[in-house]
Parts: sequence; structure tokens; C-alpha cells
Amino acid sequence: MSRRRHRRPGSRTQAERRSATRARLLDATAETLADLGWAGLSTTEVSRRAGVSRGAQQHHYPTKTELVAAALEHLLDRLRNEYQDAYTRLPDEQRNVAGALELFWATLQQPPALALLELALAGRTDDTLHELSKQLNDRVVEIVKEVFHELFPESLPDDAVDTLIRGLFALLVGLSLQNSLDGDENGHQRAVLNMIKAFAQDLIPPD
Repeated sequence: MSRRRHRRPGSRTQAERRSATRARLLDATAETLADLGWAGLSTTEVSRRAGVSRGAQQHHYPTKTELVAAALEHLLDRLRNEYQDAYTRLPDEQRNVAGALELFWATLQQPPALALLELALAGRTDDTLHELSKQLNDRVVEIVKEVFHELFPESLPDDAVDTLIRGLFALLVGLSLQNSLDGDENGHQRAVLNMIKAFAQDLIPPD
């Protein structure tokens, strides 16, 4: 007669344990990239920060490239969710295109977003990262467009949104790079951001 196994109360299934291990690896990859850059990112360091063995890391993500690609998608999902949650918590008077841009700028200054910037820059000279960096750029632009349409539906024609988002993203990435070097000690990045916000409010006036 066969026995049925019963899980102990509070114990996790194998699938839940696997998912938790992967999440720790992906979070540790993003953290390591932000702290040490692409040159300092090693699977050994990621495993140490995640608290898992190298064998476990290789079981889930056999190569460094696979690990980084999965971490990027994980990180983008997290940033998107955090951004949308933060926007809903803004005061009513700030829940407009200027408030959305201010929040986006703040997001770009956080370590997870700087990790994405670090990887994109590394792809310029690293052949193993080049295609991944291109895909990352396209994915970020698509996410920004999706969020824009969710927050400001039918506010602008679709073809205009695509061009404006790509231009805005390129501009803010450049400002973010400058900010990472000088901390905006002279207020130049803030001045540019304020000009962008004023222009955006002309295009999409507050309700």
C-alpha cells in the first residue's frame, strides 16, 4: 500500500525553493553589477552574495551571459513595478507628466538603474555583451512606452510617442551618466530636467 507524503506546515515545495533561489541569484547579479561594474561581475561573487553554491548557480544559469540576461529582465520588471507603485502614491497635484518625469529621473539615479547603464556602456566594447546591450536598450524603450500609454492614454499620436520616448530616454541616460560623475554639483542636469518637464507639460497639460 502506497503512502502519501504530506508537506509539513510552512514548508516550501521544490518549485517554490527553485524560484526563491533564482530570485536570490538575479538580485545578487544586479547588486554586483551596480557595485562592481561589468568588469568586476563574476559568477563566484554572485553566488557568494546570493548565499548559494556555485553548483546551484550553474544548475539554474549555466553561463554568465544567461545569468545576466535573466537578471536584466528580472530587474526591469522590478523597476517597472516600483515606478508604477511610486506614481500612484504621488499627491494628486503631482500625478501628471512633470511628476512622472521627476519620478523617472529619480529612478535612474538608483543603483539598479545604474547597473543597467553600466551594462549598456560595457556592450560598446565587449563583443559578448553587444547584442545583449542592444536588446536591453530596445526593451527599456518598449517598457517606457507601455508605461506612458498606461499613465497618459491617447494623449499623443503613437508615432509621436515612439520618437519622443526614444529622444527622451537618450537625453536622460546622458544626464544620468553626467550625474554619476559629478553629482550635479553645478545644477546643470537639474536645469535641463526642468526644461524637459516644462516642454512635456506644454504637450500634455495637467488636467
